[in-house]
Amino acid sequence: MHVPHNACVLVADGRKMLFFRNDGDSEYPNLKVEHAEEQSNPADRDQKTDAAGGASSTQGAAGGNMAEVDFHQQEEDRFAAQAADLLKRRALSNDFETLIIVAPPRTLGELRKHYHKEVERRVSGELAKDLTNHPVDEIEKALHDA
Repeated sequence: MHVPHNACVLVADGRKMLFFRNDGDSEYPNLKVEHAEEQSNPADRDQKTDAAGGASSTQGAAGGNMAEVDFHQQEEDRFAAQAADLLKRRALSNDFETLIIVAPPRTLGELRKHYHKEVERRVSGELAKDLTNHPVDEIEKALHDA
C-alpha cells in the first residue's frame, strides 16, 4: 500500500490508538508519532460481579436469564467510537488530506459505523491487522507489503 508523504496513519485496537504522520515518501513510509492514547480495559470477568441481580424482571416466564453484557467489548466499541470522533475533528480542521487506518477487523468495523463523511472521503486505505503493540518499523513494513 502506498502511504503518501504527510498522510495520517491511525493504528488502533479497542483500547489503544496511535496517530502517525508519514515523514517519508509514498514507497517507503517513515512514520512519526503525533498522538498516542490508551485506556485501561480489564477483562470482562473483572468488570462484573459474580451474581446476577435479584430483580424479577431479569427472569423470563421460563426462568431464562437476559443475555449477558460483555463489558470489555462494550468498552472497546466505545473507544473505537471515540477514535472515530477524533478523526472527525481532525478532518474538519483539515489536519490531514489522506488517512490510512490499521486495525483488527472488529475494531475496523466499529470505526466504520462512526465515520463522518469527511473522514470517509479522506480514507485512502485500510489494513485489517492488529499492529498496535508492534514497533514502528514493523508497522511501516506491513503498510509497504500491503
